[in-house]
Amino acid sequence: MQAAKGEVAAVIVAAGRGERAGQSAEGPKQYRLVGGKPVLRHTLETFLSDARIGRIVVAIHPDDEALFAEAAEGLTDRVMAIHGGPTRQASTRLALIALHDPDPQVVLIHDGVRPFIDRELIGRVIGAVEAGTGALPSLPVAETLKRAGHAGLIAETVPRHDLHGAQTPQGFPFSLIAAAHDRAFHLGRDDFTDDSAIAEWADIPVRLVAGSVDNIKLTWARDIALADQRMNRASAFPDVRTGNGYDVHSFTDGDAVVLCGVRIPHSRRLSGHSDADVGLHALTDALLATCGAGDIGTHFPPSDPQWKGAASYIFVEHAAHIVRAAGGRIANADVTLICEAPKVGPHRAAMTAAMAAMLGIAEHRISIKATTNEKLGFVGREEGIAAIATVSVIYPGEVPA
Repeated sequence: MQAAKGEVAAVIVAAGRGERAGQSAEGPKQYRLVGGKPVLRHTLETFLSDARIGRIVVAIHPDDEALFAEAAEGLTDRVMAIHGGPTRQASTRLALIALHDPDPQVVLIHDGVRPFIDRELIGRVIGAVEAGTGALPSLPVAETLKRAGHAGLIAETVPRHDLHGAQTPQGFPFSLIAAAHDRAFHLGRDDFTDDSAIAEWADIPVRLVAGSVDNIKLTWARDIALADQRMNRASAFPDVRTGNGYDVHSFTDGDAVVLCGVRIPHSRRLSGHSDADVGLHALTDALLATCGAGDIGTHFPPSDPQWKGAASYIFVEHAAHIVRAAGGRIANADVTLICEAPKVGPHRAAMTAAMAAMLGIAEHRISIKATTNEKLGFVGREEGIAAIATVSVIYPGEVPA
């Protein structure tokens, strides 16, 4: 583990027993599985992915060597494990000693049970460390604070102005924080709860930098359960399905066409068993395609007289019901009308509102476009209108491997 000039090293404190998180066959909380990996491995992988970080020393409990070896498998080229002490403060001091010869320029000290640390926060801390000055990521306290008095009664309300909750990694010039830890040790001071408290005691200025609401410390069993859910969501492949539909109808004698649920005066109408709404027919097929439910003819056969002249919104609402019965959520719908006439633009807002009502989604999730066929083919000869529809639907679960 060679140190480069100006190296930034990291200390990961992971020697605790984590009694507040309860007992588990997986061991202390830093070795519990979240998202299929030990908490500590998530932490290490983030630090190892940052090119600014050189050596990494992890303080572990002497009883956890096998657990650590499994959690850090394949990561040991830049990671050294040392036995920690009886307190966090003692473990940190021992890890700092392991970084001597040669000394890094800057050291980051981080809790092993903060697996949601990200490289942006690491960068903010590194950037704030200067000669003689440390850096502490923090968040302003949002809750009203109360000081407890006798018999569990409130003694006073503590003003929260200028109060911050401390996070890690905390960054320091290595030589200063190492010396402060040694001095505290030799004076028998073992009551500091974090490294910035030792820095304050040693008159090392510490600058506040913006922390992260995601950078939580896993303390209780519920914290670990929620972290597992979050990691699993982040690594899952959501079941997003896309369906396409295409339809075409020819013109016949009439005085209006129905497109996307809106009646538009025109010199002819579209021919079909229902109202021949080519846009909604394509949309119906697209919806049904997302759950393998056939096509519009499967559910509304043109040979059935009950659908003669029927409004096509019935078909769309039926398809949307099938999608939702399968657990689907319609994310968006896009319809392209291909015609030389009539003009669609003046009616787009009404069409959008009509489709939003049929699908039960917001209007901003709907797109209705129109294009000509540049006078080519049956559309170009104004013999009919075609439509293409695409929908995206999110279903429960994830895409299987």
